[in-house]
Amino acid sequence: MIVDPADADAAYQAGMAALGTGREGSALEALDAARALNPGDPRLWHVSGLLQRAEGDLASAVASCRQAASLWPDDFGVAHLYARVALEAGLPALALYEGAVAIEPRDTARLGMIEALQQEQGPAAAAVRLDSMLAADPGWLEGHAYRVQLVCTAGETKRITESFDRALRLRPRDVFLWRELIISLIRALRFGDALEAIARARAAAGAHPTFDANEAICIDELGDHARAELLFAPLAHFDEVDLIVRRARNALRRGRPEQAAALLEPKLATDAPEVTPYLSAAWRLSDPARAAWLEGDDRLVSVLDLELPDGLAQRARALHTAVAEPLHQSVRGGTQTEGHLLNRIEPELEAARRLLKGAVERHIAQLPPVDPDHPTLKARRDRPVRFSGSWSVRLTDAGHHDPHFHPEGWLSSAFYLAVPEKAQGQEGWLTLGQPHHDLGLDLPPLRSVEPKPGRLVLFPSTMWHATLPFPAGERLSIAFDVAQPR
Repeated sequence: MIVDPADADAAYQAGMAALGTGREGSALEALDAARALNPGDPRLWHVSGLLQRAEGDLASAVASCRQAASLWPDDFGVAHLYARVALEAGLPALALYEGAVAIEPRDTARLGMIEALQQEQGPAAAAVRLDSMLAADPGWLEGHAYRVQLVCTAGETKRITESFDRALRLRPRDVFLWRELIISLIRALRFGDALEAIARARAAAGAHPTFDANEAICIDELGDHARAELLFAPLAHFDEVDLIVRRARNALRRGRPEQAAALLEPKLATDAPEVTPYLSAAWRLSDPARAAWLEGDDRLVSVLDLELPDGLAQRARALHTAVAEPLHQSVRGGTQTEGHLLNRIEPELEAARRLLKGAVERHIAQLPPVDPDHPTLKARRDRPVRFSGSWSVRLTDAGHHDPHFHPEGWLSSAFYLAVPEKAQGQEGWLTLGQPHHDLGLDLPPLRSVEPKPGRLVLFPSTMWHATLPFPAGERLSIAFDVAQPR
């Protein structure tokens, strides 16, 4: 990237243009020279922080953002980015978020403030602060949704409706509040309670398609698939992917894989990754050749045995501060860390990031050729590896993962730090390709992998994966998603 380092405007614009392109590294080289000649320009420090964050270099991003904030203390964008990178790096960020909110109380900063409070003082303190904010702003949907997660990870799942109940007494005709409440109950698998909420919502706010759709979903999840089919029928003209997936689930449960495939196939080419795992199940039952094209190539999965960085297991274990699993996740009988684990700047996690990035690069290099029609293989291969999310999971006695997939990733993973010593047979193994048991399908895993300390398993994010229960001990792992290259 050729930029005159004396031209601060051009250097700033070039840096902003590089974001999200995979060329952040070359833009940073140009900005290093520009900052040396223009050290008092806060824009150059700010855009450097953005690029360093995109590169995964959070230590440098924090330093750049600190300098930008010192030069431009009253700018919301600068203050918010400084708070965000500090939080992601695992540093104290509450005071920084409070400063950003004082400049401008945008929802993103208010929610980040609660996230920082949770990290520094725990979920109970965060819930108290969030309750006061929701009392002043009862229609804040993101705040209600975050509160649901807070009480769940604190082991108080029964309290997920409290803030909604208070808000709906003030705003009984707010369809969006009702919808968020109903969705939260569905995510908690409280389908009967969700149906009761739908009845109350209709009485208070009147008829609405969102109530109809969620009623059909609840009836289907409760096992009356024939009645659910009738309730879904008037909604067939809606083209939302989530609803199409729900209708496909219903078709699979009724033994109609061809019908499920017909619903899902038009969405395969529209960048809707959530259709792929259900299409895999439908094709395995109705079109084995297409199922083999989708998930049958052994090169889609890699099993790599790596050397664990010193102290990594202890570092990851110390970050498990929750007492229960989060809502709407696959963890059963365990806990999951908050935030983007591999963005933290502790030495053990920085070493893990380097190790895992190299392993992902080797996996990508051996993938089958690019196929523009394939949901995994269509991705370009000339971009740097980016982690879109990462976390640690700690399972204990009888813990497991329900079958699930990651629609926000390109490649997903399981990296084992500790496993039970006395497992029998396939207890605690990773299964790949077996749909969730609640679909009632007689489909075995495509592959099962034994966990071992230091073993990394990489696979398409849209592939069903699960962990089988084990009777005793601890299974500690790191999981991450690789972002779809753009």
